[in-house]
Amino acid sequence: MDANVNKNTFAAKASFRGSADYVAAPELINSVNIAMTLQKPLLIKGEPGTGKTMLAQSIATALDRELIIWSIKSTTKAQDGLYGYDVVQRLYDSQFGGQGVDDIAKYIKLGRLGEAFSREEQIILLIDEIDKADLEFPNDLLWELDQMEFYIPETKETVRAKTRPVVIITSNAEKELPDAFLRRCVFHYIEFPDQTLMEEIVRVHFPNVEDRLLNQAIKAFYRLRGIHAIQKKPSTSELLDWIQALTLGGIDVSKIARELPFAGVLLKKNEDLAVMQTQLR
Repeated sequence: MDANVNKNTFAAKASFRGSADYVAAPELINSVNIAMTLQKPLLIKGEPGTGKTMLAQSIATALDRELIIWSIKSTTKAQDGLYGYDVVQRLYDSQFGGQGVDDIAKYIKLGRLGEAFSREEQIILLIDEIDKADLEFPNDLLWELDQMEFYIPETKETVRAKTRPVVIITSNAEKELPDAFLRRCVFHYIEFPDQTLMEEIVRVHFPNVEDRLLNQAIKAFYRLRGIHAIQKKPSTSELLDWIQALTLGGIDVSKIARELPFAGVLLKKNEDLAVMQTQLR
């Protein structure tokens, strides 16, 4: 196939450029567009607070698409995302004279994946924190994510995606994901922002923040993250909360680096607060 044709096809489909409220590095933007062009799930890894979940919202906003979120818990099974059959309600209706108990379809409720498949327009599907589920969970979704369909034996119906959704999958790297699952994804690791990018992120949220306050807050923030003994390093969202607290509290900028006021906004463990106090002496 002609290389120019490939480039033109990619350019036509590669339509994500970030959004007004989400600062994305060029490498991340490229990964999103490649995944959409190849029609593969985009697997996003990175430490908490690097904007993995917000990425899906940004894509939905930028492309003007509906966002469906499937939040994964330790008890989540792949079946939960497909459909549920409320056999208890059907039994109750049959015992107490409910109408239409022979219509099994009445008792079938689509899960988040099923909802995504049923939409007429293309949607953004976020499978959030997939590594919270058991090890078999990703493998149990291989067929559905490959073929974009699943079968409901109770109604002998196949639910097939009318328009292939853009699938974003996030992981905090708590567990290794199966190789068979990884082969089907485009992968991107979001590095924690450096100070320059972090300043840009903060200014998106607080465009009127005072320069000196921002400078001192970011320096103190990265100094904390650089302390090896800190168990739970503060994330981007905690920095944003801290800057808001500093602004609303009217804190003297000169005290930020020396005293770290409102440190409980940044650090959430007693041990980390103790380490911070030691470092400030």
